[in-house]
Amino acid sequence: MSTTWYECKVKYRKLDDNAVQKLVSEIYLVDAMSYTEAESRISEEMSAYVGEEFKITTIKTANFSEIHPFENSDRWFKSKVSLIAFDEESGKERKSNLYILVQANDVKEAFDNTTEVMKTTLGEYSIPAISESPIVDVFPYFSGTEKELEQVERFNAIKASKPKVEIDNYVQETTADLLAAENQ
Repeated sequence: MSTTWYECKVKYRKLDDNAVQKLVSEIYLVDAMSYTEAESRISEEMSAYVGEEFKITTIKTANFSEIHPFENSDRWFKSKVSLIAFDEESGKERKSNLYILVQANDVKEAFDNTTEVMKTTLGEYSIPAISESPIVDVFPYFSGTEKELEQVERFNAIKASKPKVEIDNYVQETTADLLAAENQ
């Protein structure tokens, strides 16, 4: 299942360093299945974060292939990565671009983090551009814990191959497991 990221621009009143309320527009990234779900998710996230009135002014799909948070980093950078392939028919080198969002403190660290992310790539690549992104925060579906991801993968595999009765049983077992883990 591929991930679709939506950039959501939100306008709200925020206290600045001088304790003066100021109207700001900030961009957040949300993982969702549709524009409607993106609007719902950003509304939920912003309600918890802002606590006041806010307005969602824009929602658009983002062109990020991957999102990579790094600890102890406070800004997001957009890295353009060119994958280099040799076309045997034409005898020419072909480049295909992808965009990765990495978290870092400065451009040099963003370059290092992008290189770290790409180190498992088997083919050749270059990093022609890195720029600071206006994105303030990223809200994925899951926090990324192994147990959550494993459960989603298991559920998707079962859903694809089993009748509805077995899926319902799996959901009940998983819910019971999660409740038991929370109570411990």
